[in-house]
Amino acid sequence: MLNHQGLQHVKIIASDNLWEPISASMLLDPELLKVIDVIGAHYPGTLTVKDARLTEKKLWSSEDFSTVNGDVGAGCWGRILNQNYINGYMTSTIAWNLVASYYQQLPYGRCGLMTAQEPWSGHYVVEAPIWVSAHTTQFTQPGWYYLKTVGHLERGGSYVALTDGLGNLTIIVETMSHKHSKCIRPLLPYFNVSHQFATFDLKGSFSEIPELQVWYTKLGKPPERFLFKQLDSLWLLDSGGSFTLELQEDELFTLTTLTSGRKGSFPSPPKSQRFPSVYEDNFNIDYPFFSEAPNFADQTGVFEYYVNMEDPGDHRFTLRQVLNQRPITWAADAFNTISVIGDYTWSNLTIKCDVYIETPEKGGVFIAGRVNKGGILIRSARGIFFWIFANGTYRVTGDLAGWIIYSLGHADVTAKKWYTLTLTLNGRSSSGKLNGKTLWKDISVNFPGNGWAAIGTHSFEFAQFDNFRVEASH
Repeated sequence: MLNHQGLQHVKIIASDNLWEPISASMLLDPELLKVIDVIGAHYPGTLTVKDARLTEKKLWSSEDFSTVNGDVGAGCWGRILNQNYINGYMTSTIAWNLVASYYQQLPYGRCGLMTAQEPWSGHYVVEAPIWVSAHTTQFTQPGWYYLKTVGHLERGGSYVALTDGLGNLTIIVETMSHKHSKCIRPLLPYFNVSHQFATFDLKGSFSEIPELQVWYTKLGKPPERFLFKQLDSLWLLDSGGSFTLELQEDELFTLTTLTSGRKGSFPSPPKSQRFPSVYEDNFNIDYPFFSEAPNFADQTGVFEYYVNMEDPGDHRFTLRQVLNQRPITWAADAFNTISVIGDYTWSNLTIKCDVYIETPEKGGVFIAGRVNKGGILIRSARGIFFWIFANGTYRVTGDLAGWIIYSLGHADVTAKKWYTLTLTLNGRSSSGKLNGKTLWKDISVNFPGNGWAAIGTHSFEFAQFDNFRVEASH
């Protein structure tokens, strides 16, 4: 179909899961074999299977890494960038994810190559995996080839070599220890790495290379820790194309004919700051740069800036939940929509928000505090949820799914009308107001002790929010 539409240049990668059953299916089905250009596996642990190799297709690790981006994450990344090819013949490794720009307490917090998770302060950290990437990516390009002479070192670690076919050569050596290179998955069988000397012989046309640039990383504790440091180049004219490296554990060397390597610099990022303890947003923005409001993190549903053409007054500009059917889910979405915001350590807080139910009879909205889960775990999120419904009722629940009911009763609420909800949490006590009047109070809450603030809807339904405000303390 892609070819029929004139998109012959678009390639198909399959199946973003395990090597099987896709590889066996391709061997049994000539038509399938023909249309798939690349077999992509997720988290292959550097290994492939025989069937995948028999297809003679390109093999990719089409999702990998996903490990906290400290030195262990950097070690994981350095090891698999080499060994995905050495052990599994994979010529591409794709890291999930590039930049960790989401609340750290969500699943897979800080599992990006670098961290930028404080838009309110502008603070960011260029983490070690960025410099580990540079050992490969600054000295190769798509279109380069791996040499057949790649493999494992005698006392642990590995080496790969690549060429552009035009005389350039890049060798990448890694000696990541087991302890400092465990990825999030799969389980890494034990191996040992120790001090060693490795001798490389450049043969054929490579024997005439006069000089190799040297870039070096050592993971671990300062002062021994170096990230992507340029060392003195190696002169090879007198050695007959032979050189020896002394290798310790948790090191990376790149030796290359390319002189274009650079360790980029950047100004000091703004200092890290907590999320503001008093935060408000009236969503009054005429031509928003993004469709989403800052700092809100939609976990299910989509919350977007909205202009109420019919409302010339206070609620012309709002935030609206715009999905009206549950999408095809990846993990385990909730049946409700929810967007979280703030500081996960918040405990005592008052959340105030104007809300507007659009669906008569069945519609419902909530504000919440101390929400303790998100991402793939969102459907089991606990917290204190204050709901109102278009059928004239309210509820207070201890979870998003609504199984734990603290209170319920009548409320003077209908659809297509604005209301102001206020939720106050103080220690183990909680209370709620509707349009400034107490609707419920003195509900005792023991768990959770802290979490995000949130807004959301009962189902995948249209609803609007305005004049959001939170005052919090830890």
